Amino acid sequence: MLKKTKVQGREVKAGFDHVTVHLKLDQIAPIKTIAPAVRTSRKFLQIVASVKEVGIIEPPVVTPDKGHYILLDGHLRIEALKEIGETEVTCLVSTDDEAFTYNKHINRLSTVQEHRMILRAVERGVSEEKIAKALNVDISSINRKRNLLGGICREAAELLKDKMVAAATFPILKRMQPYRQIEVATLMNDSGIYSSSYASALLAATPKDSLVDPGKPKRIKGLDEEKMARMESEMASLQREYSLIEENYGADVLNLTLAKGYLATLLGNARIAKYLGQHHGEILTQFQKIADMASLGNAKEAA
Repeated sequence: MLKKTKVQGREVKAGFDHVTVHLKLDQIAPIKTIAPAVRTSRKFLQIVASVKEVGIIEPPVVTPDKGHYILLDGHLRIEALKEIGETEVTCLVSTDDEAFTYNKHINRLSTVQEHRMILRAVERGVSEEKIAKALNVDISSINRKRNLLGGICREAAELLKDKMVAAATFPILKRMQPYRQIEVATLMNDSGIYSSSYASALLAATPKDSLVDPGKPKRIKGLDEEKMARMESEMASLQREYSLIEENYGADVLNLTLAKGYLATLLGNARIAKYLGQHHGEILTQFQKIADMASLGNAKEAA
């Protein structure tokens, strides 16, 4: 049973004991085995390097079981400790023995968040060499990540702060003026695509006066000047159409909602439904599809 504690006068269930436990590694029973391929993966090597350099930051999670402890979360951290010759570890003791609880959500650090984390570490006096060792990467990689947002406007960085943007996308954005960076970041969010190839396509469609250095050739692989000029024209046309749609979207949704409600009321009249069925079956079918739509996003299917 989960333990309970008081928070702001209310009783809530506590997922962990209030004290940690220091265990020998051979007291901990894992619930899954680590495949040989995982041990040679970049992720595992980074964990080993991090544990060796700064120790365990997030304690593994265990639950007691007949004199031993079952490992619920932290299998790679435990294996990393074994890898560097450690024999003991401090653990959190869970009051819930369900491992699914800890593996249900995976939080990945976005590119911008990683950049800010590195900046904070440097500001607090951690050397770039130590960060590189902890992450098992070359120091040049840390330098690139530290300077990631140099030349990126604040608004564009904010739009991309929690997105998994390819690192190679940012140098492409830096070639654009701030207002164009915001447009491109918005397009990326709308499409859910953050690759450097997509950024290159948007760069190709960017007018020269929207570039930081208009005189510098774009030189995008697979595209000549004629194709890029055509893409610029098509992108300008698309953006005009998008702006028109955006302006009218609210009014259109309201009108569609009212029309959907009216049709539902109309078809609720048995005499009208019968008449349409006898004389205008096709129209009745379309009206029913519209009235039965769960959301207006299905309007295209009903058309």
